[in-house]
Amino acid sequence: MNRTMIVVVAVGLALYVLFSSVYVVNEREQAIVTRFGEIARVETEPGLFFKVPTDIMENVQIIEDRILRYELDDITVQVSGGKFYEVDAFLTYKIVNPQLFRERVFGNRNEAESRINTRLNSALRQVYGLRDFNAALSAQRTEMMLEARNLISAGIADLGIEVVDVRVLRTDLTSQVSQQTYERMKAERLAEAALLRARGREQAQSLRATADRQVVEILALANRDSEILRGEGEARRNAVFADAFERDIEFFEFYRTMQSYREALLEDGTSLILSPDSEFFNYFLSDQVLPVEPIQPASAPSAVAQ
Repeated sequence: MNRTMIVVVAVGLALYVLFSSVYVVNEREQAIVTRFGEIARVETEPGLFFKVPTDIMENVQIIEDRILRYELDDITVQVSGGKFYEVDAFLTYKIVNPQLFRERVFGNRNEAESRINTRLNSALRQVYGLRDFNAALSAQRTEMMLEARNLISAGIADLGIEVVDVRVLRTDLTSQVSQQTYERMKAERLAEAALLRARGREQAQSLRATADRQVVEILALANRDSEILRGEGEARRNAVFADAFERDIEFFEFYRTMQSYREALLEDGTSLILSPDSEFFNYFLSDQVLPVEPIQPASAPSAVAQ
């Protein structure tokens, strides 16, 4: 029984010594071996490695050997014009010097990323502060990210970290600046609309004036043509009357008198007070019948020259 116990204990101690003296480093990791708190060696290649058994003398600290990402959300930066942006950004980095990383931040990623936060925040504020309001939304954005990477690289190189890239995910106006920008854009659009309406009114007035002028010209031409035609008609009528008057003066006077009777003695209740010996009643007072002479055909009156 005692021998069995001894064998079991011996096997257990052997297994403990074996497993405590062996460690594995994969392709995404690096290992720092410390002896009594001092760095003894650094393993950067993947494989199976040995150390002094137990953790009393030597300890193994695993360090990431892949590209890591750190995000910085909702920071407020001020541009050169005094306005503010809200920015989301991220940084990718890699631990290239495990020994220096251990010495500076004890191999602690949280401590390292706390310093990265401070440096990235400062770099973004500096980069945005050198630009105007529209630069972050223009082609200068790529240049700004490169400049931010260069600024932060110099600040965290002493941590054994290499900055791979810096990217800006979001650049938005703050609520106050957004409202101000909206009001400015609204004022610009209202001014543009007022300008368009003014130009429209000007064009309408010009078209209306042109139309009024054309109306006056057309009416003037129509009046001129009508007066010409009326004059030609009057001339022809007068020519007809003159011809009739020359052919039979007495009959012409009789005809004109009958026409005046027709116009004056209409059945409209009009009363005329005239002297009995008025020339208007010449043919009423006459008891003689005028001889009627046959009218000789005459040539038609010549047309008035157009």
